[in-house]
Amino acid sequence: MTTTSFTKRVKRRITARMQVFFAVCPPGLRSVCLRELSLLDLPVQDIQLLPGGVAFSCKLNHACVANAWLRSPARILMRIARFKADRFHILEKKLTAVDWELFLPAGTQPAIQVTTHTSRLYHSDAIAERCLPIIRAALGTASAQNPGTPLQMIPQTVMIRSENDGFDISLDMSGIPLFKRGIKQQVTQAPLRENLAFAILDAAGFTPGDPLIDPMCGAGTFAIEGAMIQAHIPPGFFRSFAFETWPGFSQAAFAHAKSLAAGHFSPAGPVFASDTDPGAVAALRSNLARHSFLAPVQASRQDFFDMLPDRMSTKKGVVVLNPPYGRRLEPDQNTKKLYRQISKKLAADFKGWRVGLVFPKKHMADLNHPGLAIFGFFHGGLDLAAGIGTI
Repeated sequence: MTTTSFTKRVKRRITARMQVFFAVCPPGLRSVCLRELSLLDLPVQDIQLLPGGVAFSCKLNHACVANAWLRSPARILMRIARFKADRFHILEKKLTAVDWELFLPAGTQPAIQVTTHTSRLYHSDAIAERCLPIIRAALGTASAQNPGTPLQMIPQTVMIRSENDGFDISLDMSGIPLFKRGIKQQVTQAPLRENLAFAILDAAGFTPGDPLIDPMCGAGTFAIEGAMIQAHIPPGFFRSFAFETWPGFSQAAFAHAKSLAAGHFSPAGPVFASDTDPGAVAALRSNLARHSFLAPVQASRQDFFDMLPDRMSTKKGVVVLNPPYGRRLEPDQNTKKLYRQISKKLAADFKGWRVGLVFPKKHMADLNHPGLAIFGFFHGGLDLAAGIGTI
């Protein structure tokens, strides 16, 4: 098949058609993602909440933009096939019928992730073992790109989900998880993921015009996410994606969308980030130095309990705190005592500020002294909550 005929086939079957996508969301973030999708200036249709995330339909080029613009999902999947199979020979026949070469670049050897529920074909390893040779045969071994390039190194993953003998075959568009914005190179112990930081900021009503204080900043997840929002920078602007190697990807269309976004960039700030740990402050300053738009973010070594926000900003805004808890506490610290001190400090010096306070959910009644509204989420295997409200 000539390059021209292959390109026409990709356009006819892939890029010109509406496709089905699924934004995978951490627990607690589905409604945030649904609202984000509905506010995107993209022709997205059939948005619906489903277990584990949000489904939607659009063309591939618009889904590529959604990967770079959405802050809340962990990744976005593109569904490429749906069928029934209760025997391995039927599964193999259905997988062989998929036009793999229209979706993935030549020579790709993707990872296979399988989940099953109440299906006759329940052994995930056996399903993956039958899938991989079929994909390899369809894609061949000659790479369409120079080996070793950054894009070539982004993982490609085929996601196979089976329930009640029904199979959904999807591709991971994102590659590296979407919460990795491509900005932080230095991290600290147990950093909060960026999509969770966004959800907490969003729940607290943070807007580009608000001052932000992040007084237990670690490597600065809240501070950097807030600065990106203030500067109107899409979360995926500085990173790469798995879909950028796909035959149906339009580099020109994606570059045009990013160019339009760049025209709306504005200075960040004011953002005040601090920590008592000198290593954390050094990590944050290293991250800030990599991008000029982060220059207005002020990073300092300072104790939250010595902070006077009125001297930092004449306008009241949002303060977000992710205090140490559990194993992150110093040996002589006590979680309940620390949160009581935080509550007293907020009440004394942050009147009128909106707050997002992270704490272990199981201790919610003991730790949520200001009586804030609860936003629940999971992170690092922990059941956490953020208290959201105005002091």
